[in-house]
Amino acid sequence: MSGPGISVVICVYTEDRWEDILAAVSSVRAQSYPALETLLVVDHNDALLDRLAKEYKEAADVRVLANAGPRGLSAGRNTGIAASYGEVIAFLDDDAVAERGWLKHFAAGYADPRVMAVGGRTEPVWASGRRPDWFPEEFDWVVGCTYRGLPRGRVKVRNVLGGNASFRRTAFDFAGGFASGIGRDGDRLPLGCEETELCIRLTRARPDAVLLIDDRAVIHHRVPEAREHFGYFRTRTYAEGLSKALVARSVGADKGLESERRYATRVLPAGVARGLRDALLARPGGAGRAGAIVAGVLTAAGGYVVGSVRARRGGVTYSVAGREGEAGAEGGSR
Repeated sequence: MSGPGISVVICVYTEDRWEDILAAVSSVRAQSYPALETLLVVDHNDALLDRLAKEYKEAADVRVLANAGPRGLSAGRNTGIAASYGEVIAFLDDDAVAERGWLKHFAAGYADPRVMAVGGRTEPVWASGRRPDWFPEEFDWVVGCTYRGLPRGRVKVRNVLGGNASFRRTAFDFAGGFASGIGRDGDRLPLGCEETELCIRLTRARPDAVLLIDDRAVIHHRVPEAREHFGYFRTRTYAEGLSKALVARSVGADKGLESERRYATRVLPAGVARGLRDALLARPGGAGRAGAIVAGVLTAAGGYVVGSVRARRGGVTYSVAGREGEAGAEGGSR
């Protein structure tokens, strides 16, 4: 195998996703570009930890370990980074399966030594069998998937999306790990944006760093029935606003909201126009999609205002492999 050795980290937390976890591991094992190892990081669930340890006790290519930090996705990822051996660390959601060429396309991106991160495309697999008529593609990030408005092909980006991403190991030497207090931590609110904050911090530490998305690196992400409803849509968009406020507090609003400004001023208005056009043409869901976009913007904006007030009370912390720091209002670390 020519190219970097890649460790794959899958963070898991519930036995309810047992079959999904096994499918995710199987998809890594089936890669045309073999992974160096797969690490299953269990988030403070002893029963799941024991069950997975038994399931893979004979597997030389799979390691099961406990999250060594506080509860949450960021600490789980940092645990995986610290324990891994690869030159590149890839992250796969526990309810997703990767296409056979996923790691091959990641590896190709690192032929350029300036490349510090490569992400891919995430396609939704709806539990009901089809996208709800009212659910706009512009908001597929609500269910952890690639959304309308992201550039296509293999392109430079501000940040990769965490459930389908990879980083060169040295990226964490420059920037530290994922920030605690931004991403999901077991709380009822589905927070996010920890990968956005890390990527901005990385490019500040290494201005010459290149971050790519290659949409040939495809995974298929399961969307449970509970997330197909407007109640979840509203909760997730509000939580995104909270998270964006923390990112802006950590790295500054200019960088923290750079991509979001284009999204809000160009992508979303075009989505509303498409929805209204479809409604005039009596196509299913047109009015619902337009309304959902407006509701999503307003709800996220409300979350951002509330989050901005809360964020003034303190920064966020990040750590990996024994390094810890606090990201404050200026976006620096100490």
